[in-house]
Amino acid sequence: MYTPITEITDLKSKKFFIEKIELFLKITKAFSEKHHLQLDLNTCIDDFIIHKLLKLNIISKPEHIILLKKTLKKDVFNDFVSALHFQRNNLKKLGNTLDKLDPLKRKQAQKKADKSSDPRIIDFFCGAGGLSLGFRQEGFHIDLANDYEAVCIETFKYNHPEVPENRVIHGDIREIVNHIENYIDKEIDVVVGGPPCQGFSSANQQRVIDDPRNELYKYFIIGITKIAPKFVVMENVRGMLPYADQVVEDYHNISLKKNGKTLSYDVAYKVMVSDNFGVAQKRQRLIFIAVRNDISKSNNITPQQIINEIDKSSENVKRHVLKDALAHIKPLEAPRVKNMTDIDDEITGKKVDVNQFQGNENSYLKLINEGRKIEYVFNHKARYTNDINYEIYETLEQGEDGTSEKIKHVMPYKHRNHIFKDKYFKLIEDKPSRTITAHLKMDCHSHIHPRQVRSITPREAARIQSFSDDYVFLGAYLKTYMQIGNAVPPVMARGIAKVLKNYIK
Repeated sequence: MYTPITEITDLKSKKFFIEKIELFLKITKAFSEKHHLQLDLNTCIDDFIIHKLLKLNIISKPEHIILLKKTLKKDVFNDFVSALHFQRNNLKKLGNTLDKLDPLKRKQAQKKADKSSDPRIIDFFCGAGGLSLGFRQEGFHIDLANDYEAVCIETFKYNHPEVPENRVIHGDIREIVNHIENYIDKEIDVVVGGPPCQGFSSANQQRVIDDPRNELYKYFIIGITKIAPKFVVMENVRGMLPYADQVVEDYHNISLKKNGKTLSYDVAYKVMVSDNFGVAQKRQRLIFIAVRNDISKSNNITPQQIINEIDKSSENVKRHVLKDALAHIKPLEAPRVKNMTDIDDEITGKKVDVNQFQGNENSYLKLINEGRKIEYVFNHKARYTNDINYEIYETLEQGEDGTSEKIKHVMPYKHRNHIFKDKYFKLIEDKPSRTITAHLKMDCHSHIHPRQVRSITPREAARIQSFSDDYVFLGAYLKTYMQIGNAVPPVMARGIAKVLKNYIK
């Protein structure tokens, strides 16, 4: 999980390195608070500390501790040493609390996963891991994941300790597809992903795959041809629907040789809505499901029948609304001073906090947390609100937006209400949430908390998206919103994965 200190060569890598050290400290502090234990003040650099730093892969030689101290600065370094002493003195009590930051524990999880007979998936454009999480929760093994956003890769690695870090690749899909033999040596059951598609031609004079802006989509299709998975799950925005038949044509044009046979794909598509799967949000995604022709034949199944089965399986799913997602989490106040997103406190929230609840109090929390008791809550930190926005947040009723007469006197965008009428919107607690989007990284005025005078926190957005409460989003505060907003809801992915698994032998 850690990159050795001597291998950190750029500022971005250094920030991620320090963030993971600080995450270790924050988790340790939260544990000590929960169990009423005193944190060690021992900052002695003894043989144990050196041995521990070597085991954590933070240093590769004892003398590198000097560089570590310089990189972390004195206070953080001393706190880290104290936390390591605390860990030694409370090893049994800590249990698996810090396992995701322990290379040895991660390797054990990876060996166990690799030996399993679970169906294997590849996740292109994996983002923070929403699709992968849903498939993993249904018993799939993640063989490879890839994204071009470094922060997404860091989040993915942390939350998927069962996947070797060299199988979670930060880089260009083109490089992977062009050298696929360097990455794939096992049968892949499912390829999933959401390739960005931008250059559509409504007149159909220029096909999607041929538009230069859609080269990444093109390489996703080439990757399918080279990998030859049994199934493909491709997701995209609803706006792609008018051009979906072009995508169908591209899948029908796939022809590949495998074990002396010529194989092809059939594909079907549908706009699926996340709240039909039990997610507390109405999020529409265009889902394509492709099936290799030999798999269709052996299972006597078509892609359309699979989609119908997914629809049918969701008929009896319990529906949830926003208040289900926002329940049983610590109430917070918005910071009224700028630049407090990295400062933990009891009033405005923390990056890591002791969970005051169980994490399974209602059916929605049981669903997203898989019935588990959640010890700690991550990324529940309120966002700065200035005086004007505070008055707007406080004044609006649920369901009201920037056109409300109540805020006309303070509305900063009233001359542009025809464009930004929902720039301000107070969420309605008795309905599924409006869509969580990556735009939240810019501002959260469109997602005002229905009962508290603030916008939603990253953790609340993640809950609405159906991520478990212990799924940690790394990176800068605003980047966490981007990662959450771009993700496929894991519970929605689970609904698809559960049906596909029935046809994988």
